[in-house]
Amino acid sequence: MRRTTGLFMAALLAFPLSAEATDAPVVRTFVNPVYEGADPWVVKHGHSYYYCRSEGDKGVSVWKSPHLTDPGVKRVVWTCPDRGWNSAQLWAPELHYVQGKWYIYYAASDGHNANHRAGVLEAVTDDPQGEYVDRGMLYTGDDVKGETNNRWAIDATPVTINGRLYLIWSGWPDERDIQYLYIARMSTPYTVASNRVKLCENDTYLWERVDESLSQRGLHEAPQVLKRDGRVLLVYSCSGSWQESYKLGLLMLNEDDDPLEPANWRKLDRPIFAPTEETYGTGHCSFVTSPDGTEDWLVYHAKRSRKHGWERAVFMQPFTWRPDGLPDFGRPVAAGQPLPVPSGETGPEPGDEFIDHFDAGNWDHWRYYGYGRYIWVDVGALSLGGTPKWGNANHYRSGEKALVRGYEWADFEASVRVRVLSGGRDAGILFRVQHPAVGYDAQKGYFAGLIPRTRQVVLGKTDGANWKELALVPHAFDAEGWNDLAVEARGDRIIVAVNGRQVITAEDGDYKRGQVGVRVVDSHARFDDFRVRKIEGE
Repeated sequence: MRRTTGLFMAALLAFPLSAEATDAPVVRTFVNPVYEGADPWVVKHGHSYYYCRSEGDKGVSVWKSPHLTDPGVKRVVWTCPDRGWNSAQLWAPELHYVQGKWYIYYAASDGHNANHRAGVLEAVTDDPQGEYVDRGMLYTGDDVKGETNNRWAIDATPVTINGRLYLIWSGWPDERDIQYLYIARMSTPYTVASNRVKLCENDTYLWERVDESLSQRGLHEAPQVLKRDGRVLLVYSCSGSWQESYKLGLLMLNEDDDPLEPANWRKLDRPIFAPTEETYGTGHCSFVTSPDGTEDWLVYHAKRSRKHGWERAVFMQPFTWRPDGLPDFGRPVAAGQPLPVPSGETGPEPGDEFIDHFDAGNWDHWRYYGYGRYIWVDVGALSLGGTPKWGNANHYRSGEKALVRGYEWADFEASVRVRVLSGGRDAGILFRVQHPAVGYDAQKGYFAGLIPRTRQVVLGKTDGANWKELALVPHAFDAEGWNDLAVEARGDRIIVAVNGRQVITAEDGDYKRGQVGVRVVDSHARFDDFRVRKIEGE
């Protein structure tokens, strides 16, 4: 592979060199879903947000960002061992700052769901993205002294109530696949110190049952806690996570009451957040505030297909509080519906020049939209859309794209070297992009790409949901090797060149400015020597 000389100029060229000022107030918006995945956990610490995610059911990653709507820079902090009780099916990790240290609570198994147990990782340093050690399995059964018959457990979350530390999780009563919410007292952040207590029945109301059917079992999981006005508000997910009917319910406790006494918990008689015809399978949430602390936000996942299964993506929306002290989550927003960004969130800024040769071995300067295991950097190139090397779970295609983080351009020149490895479909440059989200054509803006299968060059635009072709031209580029693709956008004029030869010239004025990046459509491609530079308009 031909290499461009010179080192990756991270300090100088990975970020634009100048920014334009404007006096006009701008109401910035974003659209959902913000990333592919499930069981979202995000915590705000200082001026940063930390997302904690399962890495293909085989590890844990922590992402850091100044923005709530962008998970930010990823670091894999722990990988499952090759064998043992926690070698597979790692689900729903949560990052918590407990008693002055960072801990990650997770569920894992030996590859058999019936053997799922809860475990804890402890940070070695004060850095949430640093090294962790495994503190082992938590006891979630009925014999804490003898630690016999440990029971199935997932979605463990620690909570302090009236000065004492507790663990709440979803578990089975015995060997039967029936999920209830349990609580136990903890003596340390990694030690359960009491037998478990079942908080409530899981089938009090029809809407709590799988498929919302009287013939099906109740199902409770994913407990999360809000506190307000002296009450502990325990939000849980119910019905089947693989179904459209997945939703949120609520338990309430006066904070001065004993949480180990089930009678002290009162269940709301209706869902507190329920699916709609547009957004369904809505559950497993977390709560966080806006950058300036003035807004409360709900982060949750929703299904991307009506068929039974676990193809999901993460949504977020603000919520308020009702006069009775309960949260008002409203209705789930629809994919593609513009929402104002969280209060205090900034960017993107006007860009000057950005260069990335991917020599640093990461994609830290890019914002990715697609299945989490379909992007990586190896052999000095950015890989999009390929089969991951490890930890493949619940994957689906969505027109994977990566955009330069934090900046946008109006008139510019952009170029990249691209090679399609498999699939034979489109791979190329996205530009003047607004409102990007997970999904095919889920962005407003333009795309110029190569189609190796037919040896054609394409230019088109999307409105957030639909594709419109502007030009499709046959061209004899190397369908199996590397090609140089370039775009110049100046006012309404767009020029596309391949290997130094101008192939397409078009006029279109729908989108004037936006982010720039790369995209694949049902293909696996590598990108290298990416560059975008501002030019002055005519």
